[in-house]
Parts: sequence; structure tokens; C-alpha cells
Amino acid sequence: MSVIDYGCGNLASVVNMIQHVGGEARIIRTPDQLEDAAKLILPGVGAFDHGIGSLRQGGWVKALEQAVHERQVPIMGICLGMQLLTRGSEEGQEPGLGWVDAQARRFRPEDPRLKVPHMGWNEVRQMREDELLPASSTPRRFYFVHAYRVECADPADVLLECEYGETFVAAFRRANIWGFQFHPEKSHRFGMELFRQFLEV
Repeated sequence: MSVIDYGCGNLASVVNMIQHVGGEARIIRTPDQLEDAAKLILPGVGAFDHGIGSLRQGGWVKALEQAVHERQVPIMGICLGMQLLTRGSEEGQEPGLGWVDAQARRFRPEDPRLKVPHMGWNEVRQMREDELLPASSTPRRFYFVHAYRVECADPADVLLECEYGETFVAAFRRANIWGFQFHPEKSHRFGMELFRQFLEV
């Protein structure tokens, strides 16, 4: 797997988790390295405009579009990386990549006990089966850290939902594009399962 270093991600923990489940991981730092990539991971932490700006200024966008749309390379967006795959975010002014018809909006919980950002472990609800998320009788729990949550225009794109004062999209998929709002690299056995399945895609 190729982990994209565009200056906005915690790469070491992602690489460690991939290696832990038996995969090979390489960090790619220039767009030309996408040419022979078989699977891509777009991690991300921080502000939306900074993230999308770093992709554009680094010359990543055209190369990513060629890899993901023309060559159909599977890509996994994590946390901010997921939100960058959408049309945009309330957090910023810049448009996102727009590969998934979705928008990121800030949490505004009515319950004052619910703090923003949403931080910690939370159980998810599976909306449909997927190669990365086969049916399971065991409830899945993942680790979240985010102040903005994704809304998908098409319910068919939604893989997982979660509750934090309101329902939000915890995972989506459109063709060969996956997005996960949680951090699978910090989610122990459930995160390991996800990376194992991604290795098999």
C-alpha cells in the first residue's frame, strides 16, 4: 500500500498498522510515485483548507485523478482524508476533490454534555455489506477524533453510521473510493480487520 505524505497526516501509525497485519507499506512524497501504486491511503489531520491546499500546491490532484479514476486504484481516505474526498466542508472556503457527493458539517449537539470535537470510542451501525466490512454479529467500535461530520447526498454511498447527538456517516464508499471518519490505525482489532480486508481488494 502507498501512504500519501502531503504534509497533513500521522503516517507512522498507519504504516505500522499495515505492517502489523502483514502488508507492505511505503510512504510516497511526490505525485510521480503514484504511477505504480496498487492501493492508496490518504490520511489526514488538521483543517480542511490547509489539507486541500496542500494537495493542490503539491501537484497531487491531477495525478490522483489519473490513478483513482482512470486506473481505478482503490483509495482509502482517513479522517480529514475522508472529508477531502467530498465536495467541501463548513470548516473552510475551498472546494474538496468532489469524488463523493457529500459535505462536511460541524457538530452542533443540543445536549451540552456532548463536547466537540467528538473524541473517543464509539460503536457504528452497518448500513450495507462491503468488501472491507463483511457482515458480523459482533458490533464494531472505532476510535474517533473530529469536529466535523460528513453528510452523503446519496444514502447508497453510506457504509457505516454512528451517533453523537445526531446521526453521522462513519464510512462511505463510491466505486473504488472508501472514506472512514474514524482512525482505523488506532482502533485495535476492528481497525486491523479493516486493513486486512483492504489488502485483499
